[in-house]
Amino acid sequence: MSVADSQSAPTDGLAGWALELMDRLGGVGAGIAIALENFFPPLPSEVILPLAGFAASLGSFTLFGALFWTTLGSVVGALGLYSIGRWVGEDRIRAVVRKLPLVDVEDLDRSTAWFQRHGRKAVFFGRMVPVFRSLISIPAGVTRMPIWQFLAFTTAGSLIWNSIFVLAGYQLGENWSAVEPYASALQYVVIAVVVAVIGYGLVRRIRSRSKDTASHNRN
Repeated sequence: MSVADSQSAPTDGLAGWALELMDRLGGVGAGIAIALENFFPPLPSEVILPLAGFAASLGSFTLFGALFWTTLGSVVGALGLYSIGRWVGEDRIRAVVRKLPLVDVEDLDRSTAWFQRHGRKAVFFGRMVPVFRSLISIPAGVTRMPIWQFLAFTTAGSLIWNSIFVLAGYQLGENWSAVEPYASALQYVVIAVVVAVIGYGLVRRIRSRSKDTASHNRN
């Protein structure tokens, strides 16, 4: 059975467009839709992924195919933005920042330094936050994060996020759209985890510096 023949299949909007891609190209279509989400964040991955799972439950393609192609699409799209960031480079961005009012180059330097310290966590968790999942690839390219690190953490984060929604759509079947309202709650959880991890790191660093200062003063 084609997913388009289902009564719960979307017929218009971005979801309808993604459905048409899946009907025509199978799992590859799901991958293309997710890859384009990196460049066009309003494309709702929280709709496309459960829809891909639903299509897999109807036999349009396999569950493994849904997971494989959507994750590959996430990585390919992210790699495209990483390449743009790498091509633009820090020097070009600094030149642009110097011309902007109310923005200091020092702010850019601090942001770059932050990313260099937390880049791997930012890329991994960033794949689970709307809009940020796309934008995080650009500073990764600008700071020339090693490509193997970028691919590894992008793949891991994308696989976890995609699996949650694809499997939910697969299990819910005709009720696949019920997944979407829970996406926001899950994203808030991810954001809270990121803040907690970064906060813990800052606390450890502050304590370490305090101990070093106290030790230096005693000496």
